[in-house]
Amino acid sequence: MTAIKIGYARCSTDRQDLTAQRAALAELGVTEDRIYTDHGLTGTNRDRPGLAQALAAVRAGDVFVVPKLDRLARSVPDARAIAEQLEKKGVKLALGASVYDPTDPMGKMFFNILATFAEFEADLIRMRTREGMAIARAKGKLRGKQPKLSEKQQKELSRMHASGEYSISDLAELFSVSRPTVYRTLQRNSPKIKP
Repeated sequence: MTAIKIGYARCSTDRQDLTAQRAALAELGVTEDRIYTDHGLTGTNRDRPGLAQALAAVRAGDVFVVPKLDRLARSVPDARAIAEQLEKKGVKLALGASVYDPTDPMGKMFFNILATFAEFEADLIRMRTREGMAIARAKGKLRGKQPKLSEKQQKELSRMHASGEYSISDLAELFSVSRPTVYRTLQRNSPKIKP
């Protein structure tokens, strides 16, 4: 029985494109109908529908192909767990043109080194994102979600509510906002009010 190649490609954001990964998988001998993908999901998220379908599609003797290990997993434990799952099924794992052999000590070491680099790269991305957000916050460029009502509107809404003449529903309708927005506005202007 001929081994079937099952391919998997992933990109983290909706703005990224899978074309290059699909082309790499095609060059590695994976047919288009056997390529499974996840779009807009990170490698740290194990709950990926495309990955689950690809893992379900492989049978003993098949080859599971990914262009690079970081497309498959972004942590050492996750990479190992997937590799072990494939090994138990009798499926070989190909990282690009290299087939990973879990019984070969050098292959195992190489796989662990690649997984460590993939995890390290993911950690660096998270660290740079946090640093970038801290810098933006310090410069006043990252202020979070802005209130729907201006300061003047918020004061007027609070005054009208305090008069007792208007219900929460009335205020929501008058200011064209939702009831939760009215509650948040009232809480901001007088913290004793509970939604």
